[in-house]
Amino acid sequence: MAAMDGDGWALCSLGHQHWGLHGAAGLLAVHHTLDGMPYVLLQKRAWWSHHGGTWGLPGGARDSHEDAVTGALREAREEAALRADLVRVRGLYVDDHGGWSFQTVIAEADGLLDAAPANGESLDMRWVAADEVTARQLHPGFAGSWPLIRAALSPVVVVLDMANIIGARAEHGWWKDRAGAANRLLNELIALTVRGVGDMPQGVPALTRWFPRMFAVLEGAAAKAADPGPVNGDMTVVLAGGSGDDAIVETVRGVRPWETALVVTADRGLRERVTALDAHVTGPRWLLGQL
Repeated sequence: MAAMDGDGWALCSLGHQHWGLHGAAGLLAVHHTLDGMPYVLLQKRAWWSHHGGTWGLPGGARDSHEDAVTGALREAREEAALRADLVRVRGLYVDDHGGWSFQTVIAEADGLLDAAPANGESLDMRWVAADEVTARQLHPGFAGSWPLIRAALSPVVVVLDMANIIGARAEHGWWKDRAGAANRLLNELIALTVRGVGDMPQGVPALTRWFPRMFAVLEGAAAKAADPGPVNGDMTVVLAGGSGDDAIVETVRGVRPWETALVVTADRGLRERVTALDAHVTGPRWLLGQL
């Protein structure tokens, strides 16, 4: 394993040549303005490169020791001087050609970050409104993936009805030690925010993997399981002062306009309340299948 050991041409099962012996990855940095419009950071490729002069993502060959996220963030630093700590990964889309794949890492940026060509592989770096992307001459691979990726630019926020989920899990003795059952579930959920979520329920755009923000709403005896507030970058504990359902509804109200809210509960009354706020809903079985 060594730096740049992925440089080289590979042949996919379709008979096409691609750059990257171990596949390739690129970073799609996204920033939503207050009116909800997503802007994406695009790179104009150097004329000498493959499909030179077209617009796509800062990216390139992955080294043998890199996963897609590591490779994409490295390439963004090398080609656009974009720091990894200024973005937060939200999704992953894999364009699989059979034996070779390009993996698009979708990352949320807090602003239109400064970015400029940092090496000879880029002619220009521009933030472009999502609705204007197709007006540019795009790299063929990016052009093929863009319609699906465009639908998945809104970050997903998962709001968890912890009492309902713990009850559905039917863990032995959970009713005697609700705080202990909540703590065990929280630890599993924290790990889930790190590795990401695979299949999403119907209504949420399909990606290979999502890395959503999660809010775990605890009430009653289970609230002794954790302190309120952020646990890590993507998990926040909400302690309900009264009704857990009311706390879940208020959490959904706090979701930013451009985000997609997904509430995990089997409670019929709560489902009606949150769908009235345009949230998606799914049952605990979906979540438990991800753990």
